[in-house]
Amino acid sequence: MTKRNKLRPAGFFARLICAIAVAVALPVAASAQTAPYVVAASAVAVDATSVAALPSAVDSDESDQPILTIKSRVDEVHVLFIATDHHGKFVRNLNQSDFAILDDHKPVQSILNFRPETDLPIELGLLMDVSGSVQGRFGFEKEAATGFLQHILRPGYDRAFVVGFNKESHLTQDFTDKVPLLAAGIQRLSNGGGTALYDAIYKACKEKLMREHSAHPVRKAIVILSDGEDNQSEYTRAQAIEMAERAEVLIYAISTDDSGLILRGDKVLEDLASATGGRAFFPYKMKDITRSFAAIEDELRSQYAVSYKPADFDADGRYRSIQITALKKDLQVRARRGYFAPRQ
Repeated sequence: MTKRNKLRPAGFFARLICAIAVAVALPVAASAQTAPYVVAASAVAVDATSVAALPSAVDSDESDQPILTIKSRVDEVHVLFIATDHHGKFVRNLNQSDFAILDDHKPVQSILNFRPETDLPIELGLLMDVSGSVQGRFGFEKEAATGFLQHILRPGYDRAFVVGFNKESHLTQDFTDKVPLLAAGIQRLSNGGGTALYDAIYKACKEKLMREHSAHPVRKAIVILSDGEDNQSEYTRAQAIEMAERAEVLIYAISTDDSGLILRGDKVLEDLASATGGRAFFPYKMKDITRSFAAIEDELRSQYAVSYKPADFDADGRYRSIQITALKKDLQVRARRGYFAPRQ
């Protein structure tokens, strides 16, 4: 031991012991949550924005905090929703007076803000099923997904990340607005293995979209390419939906099944989408996959945003239902089913 080491004050050793204690404690805390993403070894082309978004021990304390799904005030609820006519076309010229809103089955106390939202920044997760059950159109799906990102992402404004999942979730490209990086992340995906769809949704919402904080409102969405079959997840479908609701994420699902039959996975994809205010697509031909992506892009630019104050609100952590209906005949509204009140 050098003389310099001998002269270190006692406070140094106290800090050293604290640091060791934290290092030991962190894996224990992490083991109680979902395992972190498996990052592909070749995924090294990450820009500065992506690096800032990667999970780390520094922000692990943040993930342990109580989950708040209402951003401005505990009694203020924000909802994005879609209005369509009887032909399924988007209706973009409606006003606050054209809708009725129920929160927890009661009329809301007051509407704080209502506006069309066609230009919000998008935070998007692309989740591609790479299990052994989706081999047939995998190459075309990767090309279609790349084309979708090229069309929807605006540099400096929107961001996306790419995850491939079988029995594990593999983050092949973290948040970035650079389409070439995302395209490379998509091309790194290779298929095979079981399917843990619910785990992939849960982790994407909790570890990526929940932890993202912005000074401005953003539209958060997940696009899933999968046949809807799950045989490996630790989390249930209900838990995956709950996490998406807590993170205020819209789920869009594009089925990879090309059998032409109605299978069990179709109901799963429908349930995931409808619970969160998204939509499920079931393309039979490969060209219909591209059309499904185009429909998602159009929908994300055709929404309304409403902020309201509920009646008889308690910050008790309870689930509260949302029901938005159009007062005009032949109009349909699609929104998330509800939210979890914060707990004070």
